[in-house]
Amino acid sequence: MSKEKFIVETKDLTKAYRRNNVVESLDLKIKEGEIYGFLGPNGAGKTTTIRMLLGLIESTKGEIQILGKSLKEDRLSILREVGSLVESPSYYPHLTGEQNLEILRKILNVPKSRIEQVLSMVRLTKVADKKVKEYSLGMKQRLGIAAALLGNPRLLILDEPTNGLDPAGIIEIRKLIKQLPESHGITVMISSHLLSEIEELATHVGIITRGKMIFQDSLDQLKKKANHKIFLYTSDLDKTEQVLREEKENVSRNTKGIFIDYCNDDKIWSLVEKLIEQNIRVYRIVEEKVSLEKIFLDLTRSGQTL
Repeated sequence: MSKEKFIVETKDLTKAYRRNNVVESLDLKIKEGEIYGFLGPNGAGKTTTIRMLLGLIESTKGEIQILGKSLKEDRLSILREVGSLVESPSYYPHLTGEQNLEILRKILNVPKSRIEQVLSMVRLTKVADKKVKEYSLGMKQRLGIAAALLGNPRLLILDEPTNGLDPAGIIEIRKLIKQLPESHGITVMISSHLLSEIEELATHVGIITRGKMIFQDSLDQLKKKANHKIFLYTSDLDKTEQVLREEKENVSRNTKGIFIDYCNDDKIWSLVEKLIEQNIRVYRIVEEKVSLEKIFLDLTRSGQTL
């Protein structure tokens, strides 16, 4: 294991089908105790990566370490400490939620009391004796997460867990996921094709497109990649541009006003003073933010690495 404590670490992880790399040289690093957002457009290789991490398919090449152990050498012992929900949850619709969990509990050989615990965690205690075919889609998804939590895992892997849910269901799943690391000591890896979803949940993010990792760091670091601008609308745009260039500002403009690179309040006030000294009236100052959504879309379209 590396000096930093990674609960998941891959090196040069690659999966090829008919000589076509679906996942290529992926170096995934997930620290213990974080919510890691695995982000990319549909078809980027997210589910293929998750299937390799769970031992459902073999990699073409590369290494996978989970919980400090090699997946090739210690697959069974690793998977005992990993819970997962990949695509739609499996259940018996004619049985109750509790009965579905009881079947899985016997397979996992965990105490019966664990069923009550996971039902409470996903807030399904009141409908535990209700048949699953009568559950809403959100309740079925929470039952799938309860099943993934039944074995008391250290790592929980969720593949598009809010897919197909209505807004209320999405909020329910978000609340559940957010409290898992702090309240239960569970590291969470969650995949999604929606940046807005990951932004609400994750502390760290890995962005994959066309099978390649193009960004991996904290969400704060991704936000710093946004090229914020300050927009100024004044009484004399030509004269404003001249003054700002004399102040060594990086200036661009359109028919409505002037743009300069983002700066702090003191710097803005200093520039405004210079403009006022030149009898230029400043009508409007606006911070123009580039959304994370735009950064994500630009990155995944171009395939460039941050």
